[in-house]
Amino acid sequence: ENLRDEAKRICVTTIQKLSVLISKNANHPIYGRHVVFIFDECHRSQFGKMHKEIVMKFKNYHLFGFTGTPIFAKNANMSGDPTLRTTEQAFGDRLHSYTIVNAIDDGNVLPFRVSYYSTMRPAGDLGDDQVEAIDREGALTSFARILNNAEYILDHYNQHTKRRHDGSGFTSILATDSITAAKRYYAALKQLQVTRAEQGSTKPFLKVAMIYSYAPNGDDLATGIIADESMDTAQLDASDRDALDAAISDYNAIFGTSFSTDGAKFQNYYKDVSLRLKSRGLDMLIVVDMFLTGFDSKTLNTLWVDKNLRMHGLLQAFSRTNRILDSIKTFGNIVCFRDLSKEVDDALELFGDEKAGGIVLLKSYGEYMSDYLKLVDEIRGRFMDDTGRLVLLGESQQKAFVAAFGALLRVRNVLSVFDQFKADDVLSMRTLQDLQSTYLDLADQFKRDAKAEQADIVDDLVFEIELIRQVEVNIDYILDLVMRARSGNGEDKVAYDKIKRAIATSPQLRDKAELILEFVNRMGVTADGVSKTDRGDESFRRAKVDAAWMDYVQEQVETELDQIISNEKLKSSEARRVVSYAFEAGGVPETGTLVQACLPKVSRFAKGNAYGEQRHRVIAKLQAFYTKFRTLIRHYPVEHGRA
Repeated sequence: ENLRDEAKRICVTTIQKLSVLISKNANHPIYGRHVVFIFDECHRSQFGKMHKEIVMKFKNYHLFGFTGTPIFAKNANMSGDPTLRTTEQAFGDRLHSYTIVNAIDDGNVLPFRVSYYSTMRPAGDLGDDQVEAIDREGALTSFARILNNAEYILDHYNQHTKRRHDGSGFTSILATDSITAAKRYYAALKQLQVTRAEQGSTKPFLKVAMIYSYAPNGDDLATGIIADESMDTAQLDASDRDALDAAISDYNAIFGTSFSTDGAKFQNYYKDVSLRLKSRGLDMLIVVDMFLTGFDSKTLNTLWVDKNLRMHGLLQAFSRTNRILDSIKTFGNIVCFRDLSKEVDDALELFGDEKAGGIVLLKSYGEYMSDYLKLVDEIRGRFMDDTGRLVLLGESQQKAFVAAFGALLRVRNVLSVFDQFKADDVLSMRTLQDLQSTYLDLADQFKRDAKAEQADIVDDLVFEIELIRQVEVNIDYILDLVMRARSGNGEDKVAYDKIKRAIATSPQLRDKAELILEFVNRMGVTADGVSKTDRGDESFRRAKVDAAWMDYVQEQVETELDQIISNEKLKSSEARRVVSYAFEAGGVPETGTLVQACLPKVSRFAKGNAYGEQRHRVIAKLQAFYTKFRTLIRHYPVEHGRA
């Protein structure tokens, strides 16, 4: 009710507009009324002329400030008014503290994992013997160095962002120290991807965008505060603006948009980039200062850093990565191309406490590896016989295995982003697949039992199916096994068993085992050996298997869809239109006229609700059809149907 009282109003504005009000109104009734000011991000814009004007004009006020990174004496700018350098000087005594340590402890945000690649100390931290030998700016922005870093990003992108074959995974931001560096990174990533494609690489192109604007003041090196975002591109140097326009043209070509650096078009580009980064439509965004403060995206997990960050700016930039999403995203992933270890320690000590590093940062690789080895030993000792075969006696042991293997999957999920883990992993692919297959079998079994008993799966039994998907076994992997089996002399007796085991370990493929194994048999790879072989180079042999698979899947798609159409007496072209829509939209529509149009006419004298029953049945059948084939074909054009 108070909000409706004309005497009590809430006004949301900026400090700049408030300053305009004061400058244009020497006297105003509001100055004498009781006013409560609440400033968010109060470490900004509260240490100069505007703040003084506010506290001088208003006579009866309370002032509150909120910030996750206050200005203390240690990180204050020593220029300007000595009585207005810290947050406490501007706002008075601190009323409450809730640090990043508290937020991580409470499970509201994730900790960080910080790794370093090809490191170089920031300017000012080089030893005396290095100063004369290195042109710091030239060395940091040299195209050779940036090309090397770009190669690392491309080679390890899937690993760091948990990118899988189906396109799922996380997104990332590359933070650079200057527009020059941003331009060179964009050019290097573009050049490398084109070159690799010309050399036969089948990896999908990363969709990379770049954004920057004119920032007259730049970052505050004393406090570490990153420059305010600006939409001003008109004052950019001609070469910088041309490069940005060229990058936006590339973006337009990918997404069918029409943005540019001109006024409103640039603002709309900013908004579109933000939405696509959040929706995983964009893989990486190259920035200088933009998007490093305030931008929140649960789907962003990695920050590639080639920028001098410290204090406030470091923690703000890192925090773009640590929003909670799912069981796969267990930390914000920071990959530094400069040695910022001292800056990280200083920022955590200032904004957390002297022990913050143990909570805010992940444990070391050695500690996680030690936990992993203990879990491997536990599984081998408790659940495997001397031959390495899993032996689970009774429900209690099955539940114990589920708990132990789930814990192993969680540790393995963290270890997978460390470059050295692949070489250090003590579990062979075959053993891991056997463990995963049993784990998934138990998940299916417990779900069936719970459904039969009309109960939930027991509360203490959690299946990490999302983490299982991280050990990627997709149809490309299966086709590669088929190709390699047909490349020998026909004496491979284990290829079929290897393929069967791989299918059983994949949540995406195990329900399609019969379909896939029928194809494998057709290709001459059977339980008895390999009856068909191919010659030629690897690319030719793989292309032959891929073509056979595409023909086979198309045949199965049409056969099963024809069966549904025949059994339900559907109108063929309309039914195919429903299927085409399902592959575009992600499922069969349950409302609207699409399904209705494919149904046969029902006599007005039909008993009961025959029409409604058939409609529900057809939707269920078409949805099951879509679910079965959605990971095997990308789309279904209407013209695919058999005449």
